[in-house]
Amino acid sequence: MSLRRFRPYFRYLKSVRGALVAATLAGLLYSAASGAGLPYMIDRVFPAIFANGDRASSWHLVLLIAAYIPLIFFLRGLFGYINGYFIQQAGTKILETLRVDYFAKLQVLPLSFVQRRQTGDLLSRGLADTAQLQTTLTNLANDGIKQPGTLIAALGFVGYKAYHAEGISMMLVCLAVVPLTVLPIRYFGRKLLKRAEQLQAQLGTITGHFSENLSAAREVRAFSLEARETERFREHSATLLALQLKIAKYAQAVSPAIEVIASLGIAGTLLYAYRAGIGKDDFLAVITALYMCYEPIKKMGALNNELKRGEAALSRLEVVLHEPVTITDPAAPTPVDRLRGDLGFEQVTFSYGDNPALRDVTTRIPAGTVCALVGPSGAGKTTFANLVPRFYEAGAGRVTIDGIDVRSMRLADLRRNIALVSQEPVLFNDTIFNNLLLGRAGATREEVVAAAVNAHAHEFITQFPQGYDTVVGERGGRLSGGQKQRLAIARAFLRNAPLLILDEATSALDSESEAAVQDALRKLVVGKTVLIIAHRFSTIRDASHILVFDQGRIVAQGDHASLYAGNPLYKSLYDRQQGAS
Repeated sequence: MSLRRFRPYFRYLKSVRGALVAATLAGLLYSAASGAGLPYMIDRVFPAIFANGDRASSWHLVLLIAAYIPLIFFLRGLFGYINGYFIQQAGTKILETLRVDYFAKLQVLPLSFVQRRQTGDLLSRGLADTAQLQTTLTNLANDGIKQPGTLIAALGFVGYKAYHAEGISMMLVCLAVVPLTVLPIRYFGRKLLKRAEQLQAQLGTITGHFSENLSAAREVRAFSLEARETERFREHSATLLALQLKIAKYAQAVSPAIEVIASLGIAGTLLYAYRAGIGKDDFLAVITALYMCYEPIKKMGALNNELKRGEAALSRLEVVLHEPVTITDPAAPTPVDRLRGDLGFEQVTFSYGDNPALRDVTTRIPAGTVCALVGPSGAGKTTFANLVPRFYEAGAGRVTIDGIDVRSMRLADLRRNIALVSQEPVLFNDTIFNNLLLGRAGATREEVVAAAVNAHAHEFITQFPQGYDTVVGERGGRLSGGQKQRLAIARAFLRNAPLLILDEATSALDSESEAAVQDALRKLVVGKTVLIIAHRFSTIRDASHILVFDQGRIVAQGDHASLYAGNPLYKSLYDRQQGAS
C-alpha cells in the first residue's frame, strides 16, 4: 500500500506529536508483548511447568512461572489501552484542525465557486469526509505502528528458534506463503477505492437533499410535495445502501482470504514438522509465532481498506482545499482610509465560464450619486454591482474608487467602505443586537440603538420580551420579511460606509412594510454613492442617474425623463411594469 497520497496531510500530526510519541512507545511495547511474548510463553513457560515430575518440590517455581501468563496479558492490555487512548486523543484534535482548515478555505474562495456547488455536498465534505480522513489518519498512526511491530517481533522469534533448534530452519520455507497474502489486499483494495468514491459522493447527494428539503419546507407543504420528497429520499438512500453493502462485501472478504492463504502455510508447516520429527513444544511455539505473523497481516489488509476509504474522502476534500484563491490582497496594497465614493469602470469585461456577463463596460459614477441599474433579467446589473466589493474579479479592464484600482486595496479596507442591503437579507441565529453589530464590530449599544431608530426597527424590537437580546432564529426565521429588511438597513446605517449597494431591498414586502423601508432608505442614501439594482421601477424614483443594461453592455444612461424619451428599451421596460401594476 502506498502512503504517498497522504504525506501532505501528515502535517496535521505535528500538533499532536506528544500524544503520538506516547502512543508509538505503547504500541511498540504492545507489539513486543504480542509478537514475541506469547510465543515465548508457549516455548518456555508451559514446558517448565509440565516437564517437572516432582510437583510438590517445584510448587513455588510453578507459581512464579505461571505469573508470567497474566503479566504478559496485563502488559498487552495496559500498552494497548495507552496506545488507543492517545491515538483517539490525537485523532479528535486532527479532526478539529482539519474541519477548521476546510471551513476557513471556504471563507476565502470566490463566490463563483460556492455558488456552483450544492450546499449539502459542501456540508458533507466538511463533516463526513473530514471524519473519514480523521479515522484513516488515526488508524494509520495506530495500526501502522502496532501491526508491523507485532509482525517483526513474531518473525524475530521464528528466526531465533530457527537458529537455536535443529530442523526448524526448514519450517521457514513455509513462510514463503506470506507474500501471497498481499494479492487479496491489492485486489479488493482496488475494488474498494472505486466504491468508496461513489459512497462519499452519494453521502453528499443525500446531505444536499436534506439541506434543500429543509430550506424549502414551506414550499414542500404548499405544493403537497411530501410524498414526492420522501420517495426521492428513499431512492437516494437505496443507492447509498447498495454502495455500503458493496464496500462491506469487499472489506469483509480480505480477512477470510488472508486466513485461507495462512492456513495453507500452517498446514505445510505441520506436514514438514511431522516428517522432520520436530518436537511438540518447538512446533507449538513456532505455530504461535506464525499465527502472530498472519494476524497483523490481516489487520494491515484492513488498514489498506481504510486507506482506500480515506483516499476517496481526501479526493473530495481536495476539491475545496486545492481550489485556488483568486481574490486576494495585493502584495503591496495601497493604503486607504475612508473613500469618497467616486466609482469608475474602465473597459470592464467579465464572464461566468464561457458566458459573458459584462462586455467592455465603461462608465463613471461621481461620489454622492444615487444610481439605478435597470435592464432585462440577465443583462449584467448584479454582476456590475458585485465587481465593486470584489465578490468577483474583472476578467479585463479595471474597477476604480476615487481613481484607485480595487485590486490594489486590501480586501478589508475596500469592503469596510461598502455597505450592502440584499433582496433577501441574511441574519444569523443570534440575538438582534449581535446581528446589528455585524455592521460595525465594536459599536456601542447607543450607536446600535440609534441605527435601529433610523431604520424604523427600534419600535418592533422593543416589543419583543427580550428586546435587543431576542434570538432571531436560523436565517431570521422568527421575524417577518419587513422586520428582517429593516434590521439589514440598520446594519448599513451602523456601517456608515460611503458606498451603498441596494439589491431591490423592497421587492418582497407588503405595502406597509415597504413604506417604512423606503422611508429608512431615503435617510440611508444621503451623502453616499448608491447602486440600486432595480427589478421594479418604483424603486428608482430617488435615483439621480440611471444605467440601462442589455446583454452585458450599458446601452444608455441618464435620468428618467431623457431615457424614457430617447431609449426604446427603457421605455418598453417601464411601460410594461406600469401596465402590469
